[in-house]
Amino acid sequence: MKLVNYRIPLLFLIGACSSKKDHTRAVIKDITVSLYASANVKAKDQYTVLSTVPGIIKQINIGPGDLVKTGDILFVLESREAELNAANARQALDFTTSNSRVNSERVQEAMYQVQTAKEKYQLDSANYYRQKNLWEQNIGTRLDFDQRHLAFTTSKINYNEAVASLAQLKKQLENDLQLSKINYSISKKRQTDYLVKSDIDGKVFDAIKNKGGLITTQTPLCILGKPDHFYLEMDVDEKDITKVKLHQQVEITMDSYKGQTFLGEVSKVYPIMDERSRTFKVEAVFLNPPAKLYPNLTAEVNIVVSVNKKAILIPRSYLDKNNCVWLKGDVKKKVTTGVQDEANVQILYGLDTLETIYKPD
Repeated sequence: MKLVNYRIPLLFLIGACSSKKDHTRAVIKDITVSLYASANVKAKDQYTVLSTVPGIIKQINIGPGDLVKTGDILFVLESREAELNAANARQALDFTTSNSRVNSERVQEAMYQVQTAKEKYQLDSANYYRQKNLWEQNIGTRLDFDQRHLAFTTSKINYNEAVASLAQLKKQLENDLQLSKINYSISKKRQTDYLVKSDIDGKVFDAIKNKGGLITTQTPLCILGKPDHFYLEMDVDEKDITKVKLHQQVEITMDSYKGQTFLGEVSKVYPIMDERSRTFKVEAVFLNPPAKLYPNLTAEVNIVVSVNKKAILIPRSYLDKNNCVWLKGDVKKKVTTGVQDEANVQILYGLDTLETIYKPD
């Protein structure tokens, strides 16, 4: 009897304990599946201005907040050496061009030599073939025939050499002129390299201030971009990139606008992975942008991958590590799960909305 008396209170205590556990029932709601990504705000056509040549900053024409047009000179670098090179190239071109009369005389002389050699070749050719005909008729001596043949062969060689020399002279003079023009164009271009210009119509977001400072081709001089069009640049992990598609909705939160959520959509997915970070670059545009945006603001983005309508949901904390839920009386039941978000998990099979489940210990 004592055994019975002890067991009854024990069963009662177990039941009482179960009834006090946190419990709930599954609900039917829509569940949104999304991917998280950190992001930075970028201005359209934003780029860092670099110089194509090293040098010393001679003049700064812009400052942060200024608006610029395509082709505007932003910075002027010291270009004394380039100016001297351009002057020398100009002088060489002028010298080559001014020698055109002398060169013309050289060409005329070469042409005269060709004409003289041609006439000599024609004369020796006629004499040779005349002597050949006589020799074939056994008229004349072998010495006469050999002399005519030698004169013919020599004049032919001289004529061909004169023609080749004329062609070479013309080519050389043409090349000299073209080379002078190219050298001058290159020197002028190098002069313009010392003028750093804007590639876009846009706004100066940041600019270097150290006039007189030495810069290299890797020194950032300023940052330009469109002042009225901003987008988000995200890094998406390689394991998630196959779920990202164009025009998917994104939900955006920013420290600059705490408590507010902005909507956007995926506008571009770059088709190559960054091997160092193992991420893909993805861009999104705002559908309802905030009143003010600035380049390099940080944001947190949830890319909406799918929305499951009328799904059976339970809180994630009510599912144990073995994909089981607990019913009344500590009964464990296996379920099949679907998608999940930060708070809920979808139940595909094994549970309905009439059953009460208890939070596992």
